Amino acid sequence: MGIEEENHDHENPLLQSRSGFPSSSPVQPPFKRTGTLWTAVAHIITGVIGSGVLSLAWSLAQLGWIAGPLSMLFFAFVTLLSSFLLSNCHRSPHPEHGPIRNRSYLEAVHTTLGEKTAWVCGLFIQINLYGTGIAYVITSATSMRAIQISNCYHKYGHEATCEFGNSLFMLLFGAVQVVMSQAPDFHNIQWLSIVAAIMSFAYSTIGIGLGAAKVIGDGIVKGSIEGVSMSAAQKVWSVSQALGDIAFAYPYSIILMEIQDTLKSPPPENETMKKASTMAICITTFFYLCCGGFGYAAFGDQTPGNLLTGFGFYEPYWLIDFANACIVIHLVGGYQVFSQPFFAIVDKWFGEKFPDSDFINSHYTLKLPWLPTLKLNLFRLCFRTAYVASTTAIAMIFPYFNQVLGVLGALNFWPLSIYFPVEMYCVQRNIRAWTSKWIVLQIFSIVCLLVTMIALIGSIEGLLTAKFS
Repeated sequence: MGIEEENHDHENPLLQSRSGFPSSSPVQPPFKRTGTLWTAVAHIITGVIGSGVLSLAWSLAQLGWIAGPLSMLFFAFVTLLSSFLLSNCHRSPHPEHGPIRNRSYLEAVHTTLGEKTAWVCGLFIQINLYGTGIAYVITSATSMRAIQISNCYHKYGHEATCEFGNSLFMLLFGAVQVVMSQAPDFHNIQWLSIVAAIMSFAYSTIGIGLGAAKVIGDGIVKGSIEGVSMSAAQKVWSVSQALGDIAFAYPYSIILMEIQDTLKSPPPENETMKKASTMAICITTFFYLCCGGFGYAAFGDQTPGNLLTGFGFYEPYWLIDFANACIVIHLVGGYQVFSQPFFAIVDKWFGEKFPDSDFINSHYTLKLPWLPTLKLNLFRLCFRTAYVASTTAIAMIFPYFNQVLGVLGALNFWPLSIYFPVEMYCVQRNIRAWTSKWIVLQIFSIVCLLVTMIALIGSIEGLLTAKFS
């Protein structure tokens, strides 16, 4: 196959002539790939572990000690199988150019399934990115408010009435994002991704530590096999929402191709990626089980929706403040990580459609005292400000952490993690309809679709109930 020579592949030739087609990562010149198994594991873990980990204890409380861990293992298995299917789609055969690399999820869908399917896939990706931005506004504001409440409880006692709103903190977070969104592209904020990853591990570890300390201090493991006691109808909705929250915490489909494209060969990139996915998902699942398990064991039926802002923990207040500050810092960077790919698509599309427009293509230099020189683009300023304002406004209308995570997790889990990977695998491997392998894959897809629909319906019901109750 001559894999060694392909370390310097040219860009996918099928994508060079496409004008206006949305791509999650711009076409790049050839570069030497130096990624290894361990760098891939690190990328996956930092991409997966995020604010979703804070809702896992609540999810376990709804499902109980048997169904809860089994649900996490189910989503771990599905995510792993999906990653195996996707890793085989990194290279696509082509009669003229030979095997070509797909450097992003969207490129793989376009090359394998065609442009119309890729547009549908692109829509789901953008919904995922936009929805994650909304979730990050909600979570960051909740954490900022938790710091204020924690200090109030420490000063006036745990029985004090310490109630503060979210709106001001959401506006503050939105204002910061308006400024940060003016960075020209993703490469100008790579340092944010590193900081965000460190913060993510910090607050997740603190959550586990506080839960474990409370279980040890109380000397009792709370919780039950069936989970929180409630009526049958309420149980159905809460279980559905819990599945949506777990679904939000796991998949990393849309970043898998970018990670695999960094790997050197030999050995073949798909083999390295499969090993990395297995290791990373095992580590992540252990981490999730610890965080969710200790949280549920510590609080039982009273497990808060957000482990660090629900105030099951009051002391040490400074550690809770630090953990919530880590969440805010993580989400400041995380918002940009999820928004910049969409910004790049919009900039590229409008730039190509209106090449002579000064409003879209001209840049202006702004020099402020004691600050580095800034280059402003009027179109970027207007569009990105409107984008941040819209995510902030929706977050203010629906400021419900668990419910929003459940909707987002359910909405994107089946199409991005199951349907497109299965269809691409069938096309690339020429798996004909009604063969045994095709039937197994379709059953797998249908089962995951049913789980996703249950989670989506339950999460939407929870969101509407929270809004109008």
